[in-house]
Amino acid sequence: MKARLRLGVPWHLVTLMLLSLPSIIFNVCYGQTDDYESPAAPPPGLDECNGIFLTYSFTSREKEYPKVKNASAQAWAFKSLATIINTGEHELKGWQMFVGFQHKEILVSASGAIVVDGDDFPVAVGNGTIFAGNPQVDLKTAIETAGDFTQISAQIEITGSVFGIKPPGVPMPKNIKLMNDGYKCPKPTLRGKSYMRVCCKKDPKAKEEKKRLKFLPRRYGDLSLTYDVLKAYGNNYQAQVTMDNIHPLGRLDHWNLTWEWMNGEFISTMRGAYTHKRDFSECIYGTAGKYYKDFDFSTIMNCEKKPVISDLPPDRKNDSQVGKLPYCCRNGTLLPAIMDESKARSIFQLQVYKMPPFLNRTALVPPEKWKIDGVVNPQYKCGPPIRVDPTEFPDPSGLDSKTYAVASWQVTCNITRPKEKLSRCCVSFSAYYNRSAIPCNTCACGCDNNKGCSQNAKAMLLPPESLLVPFDNRTEKALAWAALNKFKVPNPRPCPDNCPVSINWHIDSDFKTGWTASVTLFNWDDSPFEDWFAAIKLDKAYKGLEGVYSLNGTKFDNLNNTILLQGLPGLNFLMGEVNGTKPGDPRVPGKQQTKISFIKKRTPGINIPRGDGFPTRILFNGEECALPTQIPRSSAQQKSHFKFLIVIIMAIVTFILMSDHLH
Repeated sequence: MKARLRLGVPWHLVTLMLLSLPSIIFNVCYGQTDDYESPAAPPPGLDECNGIFLTYSFTSREKEYPKVKNASAQAWAFKSLATIINTGEHELKGWQMFVGFQHKEILVSASGAIVVDGDDFPVAVGNGTIFAGNPQVDLKTAIETAGDFTQISAQIEITGSVFGIKPPGVPMPKNIKLMNDGYKCPKPTLRGKSYMRVCCKKDPKAKEEKKRLKFLPRRYGDLSLTYDVLKAYGNNYQAQVTMDNIHPLGRLDHWNLTWEWMNGEFISTMRGAYTHKRDFSECIYGTAGKYYKDFDFSTIMNCEKKPVISDLPPDRKNDSQVGKLPYCCRNGTLLPAIMDESKARSIFQLQVYKMPPFLNRTALVPPEKWKIDGVVNPQYKCGPPIRVDPTEFPDPSGLDSKTYAVASWQVTCNITRPKEKLSRCCVSFSAYYNRSAIPCNTCACGCDNNKGCSQNAKAMLLPPESLLVPFDNRTEKALAWAALNKFKVPNPRPCPDNCPVSINWHIDSDFKTGWTASVTLFNWDDSPFEDWFAAIKLDKAYKGLEGVYSLNGTKFDNLNNTILLQGLPGLNFLMGEVNGTKPGDPRVPGKQQTKISFIKKRTPGINIPRGDGFPTRILFNGEECALPTQIPRSSAQQKSHFKFLIVIIMAIVTFILMSDHLH
């Protein structure tokens, strides 16, 4: 007899199997397949590039207000995307990309990079600009990152305004290229109307650095600023700023340095310098006050995002709290090394507090957008801070060893030539052979629009003695001189030059074996200039210099035929303007003067009446002065040219009459 097996059916398992049946049928196991999500297609040309791949894509635009009928004056809001990808075998440190904008572009923002010249947005870039990586400064290789695009590439999302190119035209840049040393870039390829690409490769002829550096090599600039972190803690660090004046004619007086904190930092204390504003309310009511709840902000130095920093006066040099630093406390004077090497450097220190998420002691980020300026000094344009190898310092204990900064960044600033009507000094010309002096150009140092004068009219010729009085006291003499010499008087009359400093170059004499000139410096400002200098470039007359009298004159062959003038010891002040002797008299400028003699045998063929004796460039305290647009001419020479012109006209008339007679 067969035993009957009675098994209970587990209905709950059956139900589960039935419910899961559709997924078994339709969803195949993906565990061992290669069916990954398809990656985005690489940019055209990327796979063929073994170097640094650059692209620029114009993405969109929209007509802006005001909407005008003139197409060339219409503004368009545009967006574009620039990319840089390291497809080579070498890491790219401190990448910099040039975009050759050419349509009066004005950038409003550029995420993923900073504009190298350090100007704030909006910034005009119609002549092209250089972008530098921020925050991603370096681009690693695909080999060392397993192809991680976030580490080998960077994107710049650009927003701005462009003028004059209406659809279907596309306002593309002229070119794009890599600015890093050691690379060569061919002409970029334009694909369609809105996409540009180029592959830059290592230059085989480029010289490799003998010393292998962990970071970028230090760069040469007219002014070098170093930001060294000396001590690092969790939420704060101590930094030192060192300014080195490298240009032989560069200079700063009463310098003002400013930068921009990018991550909410604030300055707790300073030594060797101070900030112009000490308002701690910005910290209390800002993000710093929310994080540092128990912090006493009443003692801190500065909470501004863009602090303005100046040097301390000399009387604070030995102050135990804010002084006692080498190269500090000189009232902001930074001289060229050829004048005084000990005054070509300036140093100050600061204690910086950080904000989340940068609370790790190794999370160190320098300030950006550095700018520096002086009184009557060169105008500098500074680049972004670049990471360099830590600065070496002598051991403070006196042992023959070195200590190093925790981290170092370098900012290089270069002198720019002042734009028209934006100088801070000017030059006038006069000569013994011409009765009129040519004054400084109209609005040479800028103009006030509310004076009712012409900013574009040419400066009126003057009798030479008028150069000794302020512009406001020259009007009567200028009008009388114009009436006497039958000169045309502009209506409205030209505006003043508005320069705090002017220099007159006067040709005194011209004889067979030589000639002489006078140089007079005028200070129309209230403040004196200490340790001043003037650099005068003479293209044709430089080699004939014989002597400088009543001032110290030095020739510099390696500075493009330049003569350097300085005050003698004890006479190194160019005093400020003072009141006249009697009430109502014109104010009297501070002035210094010297005679300069030249020998002609060293400069054969020099023609003084023709203008060979006038300088082609003059700098005062490093600032380039605006030169007149014309030079005095000899009246005899002008008459000879007039007589020659009459002879030519008479010859032509005679020829025409004879031709008619023969016919």
